[in-house]
Amino acid sequence: MILKSLTKRYSLIFLVFLSSCGISKSLKDRPDLSKYKNEIPERIKISDSSYVVGNNFLNKNEHGLWEMYVEGDPLERGLTIGSLTRELLQRQEAVFLSKVNDLVPSKTKQALLRSFLKYYNRKMYKHVTEEYKTEIYGVSRYSSEAFNEIAPPYLRALYLHSAHDIGHALQDLALVGCSSFAVWDDKTEDGELLVGRNFDFYAGDEFAKEKIIAFISPSEGHKYMSVTWGGMIGVVSGMNDQGLTITINAGKSKIPLTAKTPISLLTREILQYASTISEAIAIAKKREVFVSEAIFISSAKDRKAALIEVSPHKLGVYEVPNSDELICSNHFQSAIFSEDKRNLKQIAESHSQYRYERMEELIKEEDKLNPTEAVAILRNKEGLNDAAIGFGNEKALNQLLAHHGIVFKPEELKVWISTNPYQLGEFVAYDLNEVFNDRFGNPSKVTLANEELTIAEDPFARSEAFQKYEKYRILERIVEAAIDDETVLKPSELIELQQLNPDYWKSHYLAGRYYYEQKDFSEARKAFEKANSKEITTVPDKENVVKYLKKSKRKAQQ
Repeated sequence: MILKSLTKRYSLIFLVFLSSCGISKSLKDRPDLSKYKNEIPERIKISDSSYVVGNNFLNKNEHGLWEMYVEGDPLERGLTIGSLTRELLQRQEAVFLSKVNDLVPSKTKQALLRSFLKYYNRKMYKHVTEEYKTEIYGVSRYSSEAFNEIAPPYLRALYLHSAHDIGHALQDLALVGCSSFAVWDDKTEDGELLVGRNFDFYAGDEFAKEKIIAFISPSEGHKYMSVTWGGMIGVVSGMNDQGLTITINAGKSKIPLTAKTPISLLTREILQYASTISEAIAIAKKREVFVSEAIFISSAKDRKAALIEVSPHKLGVYEVPNSDELICSNHFQSAIFSEDKRNLKQIAESHSQYRYERMEELIKEEDKLNPTEAVAILRNKEGLNDAAIGFGNEKALNQLLAHHGIVFKPEELKVWISTNPYQLGEFVAYDLNEVFNDRFGNPSKVTLANEELTIAEDPFARSEAFQKYEKYRILERIVEAAIDDETVLKPSELIELQQLNPDYWKSHYLAGRYYYEQKDFSEARKAFEKANSKEITTVPDKENVVKYLKKSKRKAQQ
């Protein structure tokens, strides 16, 4: 019960901390470094936003994105990534781990969960390849010493790569509500593949500030790019120089008995070593995972897209015969999962099916898509039939919390990546042919981006409505804290909460909850009635609103 209540209440930051705390110190976890040269050139600091290590470099462009080029064998890559990004790595680690005492002040509960996760992670080292353990070890050499009391740097770095999986598994919910689609042939202006996705992964505002666009040239396998952050060598969104793209969408998971291959390392392996859908499937079949995930693959060689749907016990492949589109949200579509109870419940009760239908709707509205129109779909904030469902509603494709949005043109090796805030800023374009042909460090060069192809920011980012939404997010947290802590708010704060985001069910629900806890059942009833009239995110949320509405009506009459 303690585990369930804590993981339900706290964010992924908390789970990352726990996954780092419960680590075995067995030497079995460590990679064999004997065949590698355990040194790299010293880092040269050109400025606070530009660094060089040999042929490798890290620059921050005018759009706020860090651009990194790294080459070499596994240990060279790890050491170079760690050296170049040491400030970003240490900052990102601190963002996660410095929250612990605030989130879980009870030392007893921390100890219980440490014990659980020490057991849980005991066999993970068997499911990470030597190549990736070696690279992670190299990165970890530049980790902060501030958290060594939690675990040694290498082990901390290794298990941080399972953060997504552990958060997903223990919470048994999709902390990420990602949306992805691919179109080709008659659905695009030039007939070529076009892929779009939102990575709606939220681990706090600070987490998303420093995004790294990594361009990696490994000693073995294919060159590739990915959107990442300090300390992360796994892949959540990426494309290789063969025109194969990969993204991930969380599915419904049963809590497994032990940690296995982190999804981000499986997708990294596919990106590095596959050039076709069949090669990607073969790699996926070799690995055991511990959560359910849809791996969205598109391939320039195959000129189509497919889903590899994996769970701890099953693997399914989904393609649509004689079609020129593929859509994915957070439920599975392959035959092997057609009768899966958890997947059916996900379709029936979550916001996944709603977002799937919204993508279908928006794709049909356009005769033929181009990258700018694909970005417009990713930025769409409305519900089905353009209904106003409130800003931040998880039924929207643009939930105004995305870590990044991304668009690929695999056959041309071009990619567009969003800039802050969320996916509203400019989508910066990169051409992998240009990047890898002009790969050596040139600190005087402002950016690797192809500025001529950059897609303009969403005007919404400069609007009064957006400013109101940002105020709403701050006030929402204040009200949630007041409900938990039973502190008193001004009546004007509850009114403002609802006025700042009037179409969003949660703004009225939180006002109702506050009034209910304050025993003002008449006002609570009014707020719950408003919430119930809006587009509520999930079936459990709807049931909860109705429950409080009934209780408020009954208590108001007493």
